[in-house]
Amino acid sequence: MINFNKPPFIGKETEYIAEAIANRKICGDGEFTKKCNTVFEETTGTKKALLTTSCTSALEMAAILADIKPGDEVIMPSFTFVSTADAFVMRGAKIVFVDIRPDTMNIDENLIEDAITDKTKAIVPVHYAGVACEMDKICEIAKKHNLYVIEDAAQAVMSTYKGKHLGTFGEFGCYSFHETKNYSSGEGGAILINNEKYIERAEIIREKGTNRSKFHRGQVDKYTWVDLGSSYLPSELNAAYLFAQLEVKEKINDNRLASWNLYYELLNPLADKGMIELPFIPEGCEHNAHMFYIKAKDIEERTKLIKHLKENGASAVFHYIPLHSSPAGLEFGRFHGEDKFTTKESDKLLRLPMYYNLTKEDINIVAKAVHSFYENK
Repeated sequence: MINFNKPPFIGKETEYIAEAIANRKICGDGEFTKKCNTVFEETTGTKKALLTTSCTSALEMAAILADIKPGDEVIMPSFTFVSTADAFVMRGAKIVFVDIRPDTMNIDENLIEDAITDKTKAIVPVHYAGVACEMDKICEIAKKHNLYVIEDAAQAVMSTYKGKHLGTFGEFGCYSFHETKNYSSGEGGAILINNEKYIERAEIIREKGTNRSKFHRGQVDKYTWVDLGSSYLPSELNAAYLFAQLEVKEKINDNRLASWNLYYELLNPLADKGMIELPFIPEGCEHNAHMFYIKAKDIEERTKLIKHLKENGASAVFHYIPLHSSPAGLEFGRFHGEDKFTTKESDKLLRLPMYYNLTKEDINIVAKAVHSFYENK
């Protein structure tokens, strides 16, 4: 069976983990954590990058830094992972869902402004599949209405919009290093702080509300509890595992893009015949091949295709159930406007196997199975 996902493994991970253990420093903010932070700062140009225990933690930190309070409203797509909403619900906010674009599955930037009220505090664009939202328009709207932009870039490490890295457009950007992501520490994430005025408080929140980071830098003679916070600092072992991949981040990126491009080439004939839809990459967007998906005609056809692929040795999965139709989504949010595409398009979407070092032979097997399904229809 061709796995849907295999976590990336370069080979140096075990060496670096052993090194961290030998250094007798396995809690957070050791050598490897700092090295990872530096990689992201140098790669993206963000003012400060801080590893976190997860992208969920990064989003929770962003919600605190943006001073989200009960009664505030936060605008986002419904087609996203639950953490995107949870981070703000935990601060007492109401989630306002708006429809997505059917071409990219990203939030429709043209529907955001109509959803803004006097309670709106932030816009949270989600860069689905590592493909950028229309950040020029979103940032323009945010500036006009004095709103925070908090990017859920969980899937978008190494992706850019008009030459600028995703996660660096808003006040805060949030990355994920879950085992399904392009770069992994098993569980993990990072928050990008793009405005210097938030750096000091971000360090405090991440260190359980203490000024411990200043203590370690010798800026205070003892540390104490100074603000709210939580345990958002990951283990040095996670950072050591991640750093091995960040050392060869371009190699991993190029490998995944080659797999993505091969899928596209092999399946394009079916798209030309109108049998399936393939991913769309807008002009000015450089994606990271986080996933390769196709769209079937409807949910019934998708279900049959998943079964057919499994019978032919390939694992394939659908993705999110739109949040606004979930029990918690109904309780903590509302959908603004018409759900024209969110449910319809999510019902059609099917993710194919995609991971670092996926072989050409396996891609051909998957593509052949997709072709055989439609040839037999």
